[in-house]
Amino acid sequence: MRLVTSVAAAALALLAVAGQTWPAAADQSYQEFGTLGRAQDVKRTIDIVMRDNSYQTQRIQVRAGETIRFRVRNAGELLHEFNIGTAAMHQQHQREMRAMFESGMMSATRKDAMAGMDHSSMPGMNHGAMGHGGMNHGGAAMRHDDPNAVLVNPGQTEEMIFKFTKAAELEFACNVPGHYESGMVGNVVFSR
Repeated sequence: MRLVTSVAAAALALLAVAGQTWPAAADQSYQEFGTLGRAQDVKRTIDIVMRDNSYQTQRIQVRAGETIRFRVRNAGELLHEFNIGTAAMHQQHQREMRAMFESGMMSATRKDAMAGMDHSSMPGMNHGAMGHGGMNHGGAAMRHDDPNAVLVNPGQTEEMIFKFTKAAELEFACNVPGHYESGMVGNVVFSR
């Protein structure tokens, strides 16, 4: 009975999120300044260490046209994100992340809090039709797969390869609810 109640509660939470409008433009706005990088084009690696709620470095320096491998380690006890974007992009993504947390799709310590559930038979679970291609259900983990962002569970390390195609006013930030507001943000500086 408890499992049935938990599944029903999760389904209702997901339906609430499914009823929201997910702006497709927010997911691809990184294309204004960059794109998914190719491993063979990487010339350097930048190590990022995340703690609760700070980054080891507050500033990274890049060049337009440069492809960088970011090796991101979560040394904290909470889930954290490394996301490169404009202040407006972060503001939009914070609303999306808040909805994901409120629905139970993520937790304070896990990016795939509902990974073990089969959502394929639940009504309204076609998130691809909502314009948010990163939400992939049917037993698979919730995906947060834009090239400019990576979510990292506590104690784990993830890599992200990103090519900066042109200079822009950017910052890197954690958009997990409350983390940006507590100062988990840094600057991306373009050099010549």
